[in-house]
Amino acid sequence: MKFERITVDPHICTGKPCIRGLRFPVSRLLGLLASGETKESILKAYSYLEAQDIEEALRYAAYLAEEETVEFSR
Repeated sequence: MKFERITVDPHICTGKPCIRGLRFPVSRLLGLLASGETKESILKAYSYLEAQDIEEALRYAAYLAEEETVEFSR
């Protein structure tokens, strides 16, 4: 799978995956969504983000979830 809006640069956010080279980590965007923020509220609060950024971040998260198995302790 190819991601054009997710970038990794060791000089930006210590190499964490970010949105389009911005200092906005994918993890922050996913955290906002997970905490109940809507796409619309995120786009309003962060005017430099685009709807396609959110869509690609969700695809990226789904891709990572498919690639890794994590065992949870009981």
